[in-house]
Amino acid sequence: MTTSQIDATATIPDAAELVARVQKLTALLKKNAAEGENNRRVVQESIDALTDAGMFKVAVPKRYGGYAADMRTMLDVSKAIGAADGGTAWVVTLTNVCAWLTGLFPEQAQDEVFGADPEAKVSGVLAPTSTAEKVEGGYRVSGRWYYNSGSWHATWAVLGVPLQDENGNVVDQAIALIPTSEMTLEETWFVAGMKSSGSNCLVAENVFVPEHRIMSVPPAVEGDYPFSGPDIEPFYRSAFVPVLALVLIGTQLGLGQAALDFVIEKAPKKAISYTFFEKQTDSVAFQLQIAEAAQLLDTANLHAYRAAQDIDDAAARGEYLDYTARARVRADTGWVADHVTKAIDLLLSAHGAGSFAETSPMQRIWRDSATAARHAIVSPTVSYEVYGKALLGIEEKITPLV
Repeated sequence: MTTSQIDATATIPDAAELVARVQKLTALLKKNAAEGENNRRVVQESIDALTDAGMFKVAVPKRYGGYAADMRTMLDVSKAIGAADGGTAWVVTLTNVCAWLTGLFPEQAQDEVFGADPEAKVSGVLAPTSTAEKVEGGYRVSGRWYYNSGSWHATWAVLGVPLQDENGNVVDQAIALIPTSEMTLEETWFVAGMKSSGSNCLVAENVFVPEHRIMSVPPAVEGDYPFSGPDIEPFYRSAFVPVLALVLIGTQLGLGQAALDFVIEKAPKKAISYTFFEKQTDSVAFQLQIAEAAQLLDTANLHAYRAAQDIDDAAARGEYLDYTARARVRADTGWVADHVTKAIDLLLSAHGAGSFAETSPMQRIWRDSATAARHAIVSPTVSYEVYGKALLGIEEKITPLV
């Protein structure tokens, strides 16, 4: 299919419609969650249902039949799916943000991905654990990239590469857009949480990548993207690192809400062992724990959606977030992860030891949230240091990814 075959008049669903579509699939996603864990990949039935519902089109440009949404919508969709199953939400989230990254490449590259297949799914790893030798027309790339979430379902991947000149000197850091058909997949994802995310290793050996499928990272961090112009959709003017960071906590918001809803639902029918309370709801101590957990989640949501609004508003104005604003989004990202994990820990204690039964969704929520919260770009301490230095005017940088 080519862009000329895409119906440009098709109605683009808003965030409320997309969330409503997810809610219709909630029972299916929950049903398949345990099997996804056992198989270390999201069940294909869930992937197919989410594909049919348009959940992988959120960040695909409209000219390819996508929705070219915004950061708030990305969070809404990830949160709604995360409330059903964390691993599934993680795959959809990472696939969507890699579709957004693809939308920053030159149009020729985008045509090769979404023009050839509007249902294409893209995974990605920014770490440049590879080599890229300069050759005529592009680069010869070899490497191993951990951890490609959604690797089982991806048809393309955006992967970090250190660019070399003709003399073998590293002169730039970039991301390369490569078909997964030209690579091999190694099963390396044996973990305690986010088991179904299928975050395996992709391996390339001497794969040719043409120039138009290479994007330099340093200019992108400052908003200089290969694909630009007056008619570009606002989402593809959004700040690079803020999008890549903030998108990672949409799933967390859903997991936190799922935990709160589950504990509240069970409370009127669950006693507190070794006390006179026949119902948890009668205990003031339990009531206080529920209130505190809810407030922690409210705080997380407020920070997440404030950051999303900052990203979206700047993109709509055609402005790029300044360094301090970008640093705050990184801090907001860490803050959200920190507060969601605290809320879930509190809810585990409030619900009791039954949280850890294999049949309880609480133990999967806990493991998925704890694993996702340790993503390097999410790390609260690093993010707080970045923001603190920015506020104090300290020029020393601890990461280029701001």
